[in-house]
Amino acid sequence: MADVSAHLPGTFSWPELSTTDQKAGAAFYSALFGWEINDIPMGPAGSYTMFQVRGKDVAAAAGQQPMEKERGIPAHWNNYVTVANVDESTKQAQALGATVLAPPFDVMDAGRMAVIQDPTGAVFQIWQANRSIGAKIMNEPGALCWTELATRDTKAAEAFYTKLFGWTAKVGGAGTAMEYTEFSNQGKPGVGMMAMPAQVPAFVPSYWMPYFQVTDVDASTTKAKSLGADIRVPPMDIPNTGRFSVISDPQGATFAIFKSAM
Repeated sequence: MADVSAHLPGTFSWPELSTTDQKAGAAFYSALFGWEINDIPMGPAGSYTMFQVRGKDVAAAAGQQPMEKERGIPAHWNNYVTVANVDESTKQAQALGATVLAPPFDVMDAGRMAVIQDPTGAVFQIWQANRSIGAKIMNEPGALCWTELATRDTKAAEAFYTKLFGWTAKVGGAGTAMEYTEFSNQGKPGVGMMAMPAQVPAFVPSYWMPYFQVTDVDASTTKAKSLGADIRVPPMDIPNTGRFSVISDPQGATFAIFKSAM
């Protein structure tokens, strides 16, 4: 078990599904991961779906915002990073070349957030906790265990994130077909970065993707497919690390599943 009572600044602390069909999306992930569903009424805006493991929040789902629908943005996962002060981090991100898509605002008494687009085009959220810390379980089956950036400019991304969050970078696989950067936050690895695969269409922007831990990657991949998902990357091993698969849910949001070799 990996219960969490607080997240260090610089930690990816909350995965949130933005989907075109909230009810269907919630049903898919509940069936796949065994997540419990707790729908919180949000008035005319509908509801906010909390996903839980052992009664503790691990992720969430919401219907897409009207602006997202108007711009044709597909279903996706939002990825929140905890910071000590949202307003200060937003100013710093902007000074480092980021675009502020949504300036700091309060989410009732849960916390304060902003939406940022990094200099390479990837969008992420920053979160200053108040009542809600984000995920209360990490690194166990059904919970977030890794977050990964696919970017068209790894050098620019590394410079941006190491300055913004104080991450340290370790590059592996140099000179091979798959160079990969592992970021550590205050000595704890939990973030990865890779160059955008060549086969990805040019119109697809750089993006962040969450990894959820499972007990059996092959079995979970088969189950996801039976539930209507598309398998983007079939189960494969990462030498001396673990096994993973990349999946797009029935509404099109992409995520990965992982089991450690340790």
